[in-house]
Amino acid sequence: MDGVLVKEIGTKALLGGATVLVGFWTINAVRLVISARGINPLVKQFFNQIASGRIDAAYLLTTKTYRQHVNRQDFLKFLGSLQLNRYRNLKSGQPRIKDKQIILTLKLKSEDKKSELPLDFTFKKIEESWRIDRIETVTK
Repeated sequence: MDGVLVKEIGTKALLGGATVLVGFWTINAVRLVISARGINPLVKQFFNQIASGRIDAAYLLTTKTYRQHVNRQDFLKFLGSLQLNRYRNLKSGQPRIKDKQIILTLKLKSEDKKSELPLDFTFKKIEESWRIDRIETVTK
């Protein structure tokens, strides 16, 4: 009788723990989705500005902190080193939250899908809009 009672309590505790874990995960997932609104249009605008040759407009989509650390010339050199004209497709990865910033890995893929360029974009919310706070190439 005691063994059955222990087993029943253990099963209920396990189910309760699983429920709490799923609830926690769901709340965090919803929070992430809600807080990340506006990032996809920003990414699209950033790459559209670069594609149309409006590099200064793309540069202004970054935070003031980014512009203090990366001047316009360095930004141009960085973009030139990426050889963005080789890539046609963009695939977005899973966003991560760190210190009230969202980090998103974007994978640029060539048209033939043989080469890939992963970039980590860090986004920071300034007032009510998102801005790019860091761009890094991902080393494997």
